Amino acid sequence: MPTDATRGGRGALIVVEGLDRAGKSSQCEFLRNYLQQAGHSVKYIRFPDRTTSIGKMIDGYLRGQSHIDDHSIHLLFSANRWEFAQSIEADITNGITVIIDRYSYSGAVYSAAKANPALSLKWAWSPELGLPQPDLCLFLSISPEEAAKRGGFGGERYENETMQSRVRELFKTVFDLQQGADVQVIDAGRSLDEVSNDISKIATECLARVGQAGPLGKLTAFP
Repeated sequence: MPTDATRGGRGALIVVEGLDRAGKSSQCEFLRNYLQQAGHSVKYIRFPDRTTSIGKMIDGYLRGQSHIDDHSIHLLFSANRWEFAQSIEADITNGITVIIDRYSYSGAVYSAAKANPALSLKWAWSPELGLPQPDLCLFLSISPEEAAKRGGFGGERYENETMQSRVRELFKTVFDLQQGADVQVIDAGRSLDEVSNDISKIATECLARVGQAGPLGKLTAFP
């Protein structure tokens, strides 16, 4: 299948963010299939990637099988993203669109939401500087109360309503502070098809826009 590069343009970096159980993975899989059927070459990455050595340490922490200092686990999450940075940039340049389930935004806000006075949002964002900047961030908005009703909620360390409420507020803060980011908020409390329809339209517009755009940008410091 021809990539977007063979058509004269690069791929797009599309990130899907949201609270736990907002439907991110399902929507990422839908979007991958939708874009492939439309003739685009697509890769799907889910962070944390638990298959690497770093990812396996993160997996044990999230499952409550180990205790790691807040700063240390945050840096492991960031390192996990850096493991894939070069390959993401290469894919984009080669005309492959990359869809990511959770990215730097989640990394910063989940650490800052722990309310550790020594771990501010600004500190948490610092290791992300220089990572590829998304062309589009789709934020699936759902209330913590609604998320708690969905199957599987509570199975991992951060899945509780208090934490999710703090995370929701910090997402808004980091999106406001990250200048130049194209963030589209989508009501994820609706049916799967309604959410998918919105996502497909927004993503299609994004690909049309970046097809002739310059190189992928980099995440920058807060103003």
